[in-house]
Amino acid sequence: MIDYKKIVRSREWRIKISNFLSFVPDKPYLKMVYYMKTGEHLNLDNPTGFNEKQNWLKLNDIHPEYTRLVDKYEVRYAISEILGEGYMFPLLGVWNNYDEIDFSSLPDQFVLKCTHDSQSVRIVEDKNLINHKEFRKFYSGRLKINPFNMGREYPYKDVKPRIIAEELMKADGGINDYKFFCFDGKPVIMFVATERASGDTKFDFFDMDFNHLDIVNIHPQSDKGNIQKPKCFEKMKSIAAKCSKGMKFVRIDLYEIDGRVYFGEYTFFHGGAFWPMRPEHWEKDLGDLIIL
Repeated sequence: MIDYKKIVRSREWRIKISNFLSFVPDKPYLKMVYYMKTGEHLNLDNPTGFNEKQNWLKLNDIHPEYTRLVDKYEVRYAISEILGEGYMFPLLGVWNNYDEIDFSSLPDQFVLKCTHDSQSVRIVEDKNLINHKEFRKFYSGRLKINPFNMGREYPYKDVKPRIIAEELMKADGGINDYKFFCFDGKPVIMFVATERASGDTKFDFFDMDFNHLDIVNIHPQSDKGNIQKPKCFEKMKSIAAKCSKGMKFVRIDLYEIDGRVYFGEYTFFHGGAFWPMRPEHWEKDLGDLIIL
């Protein structure tokens, strides 16, 4: 018996399958992948759950400006318009391909990533130790991928694939991700992503008073006693509200480093809208907040 869930959890296989099925229209494709991922039928005619409504938004809530917001280079200009300067990690350069990069002009430490996807981050601690053959192969492959094919998330369809370098930011104890679920400018819940460096990522969800919630989604919870309320939590909420105004649903990803808040990215479809929230009532509770 084919283990479909194991296949769709493998990113390599998801890319191969999505490219092969790129000819399939969006609606039947989403229904097929949703069933493979969750074992449930996707109701796009009368969606009620959080993930059902997100998939409905993929097909019906089209805003061309969202392409700019998911582009990791272009979004810098949007954030400066919304929040002002100083909320993005310092930019070191942007290039169309790997061979354009002038490594002699870069500091010893930096971060490389593509502008059009979320799986291409490479942290460089010493540029003299870079395996350029491996990096060139990796980024040449990443630049050929169109993330739209995988989850039919329309904002990614027309993002120009490029490579950017940013300053490597560090903090004592590491840097956590703070991800806010926002509904038309109102942050309602958020989660903290920890232990990424170890490869054993944990997600812990909280309400807007930083009370821990029982939600389990994508990754298990951590030892909750280790997660402290960020010092800039109120400012984070304010930033998330400003960045999400007028959007039916969006996840705003932020960081806090030495008392300063930095913007991470816009995520219009959490987990690609294929990961059910558990306990099950959270699917309905969050779905009710998306007004179609």
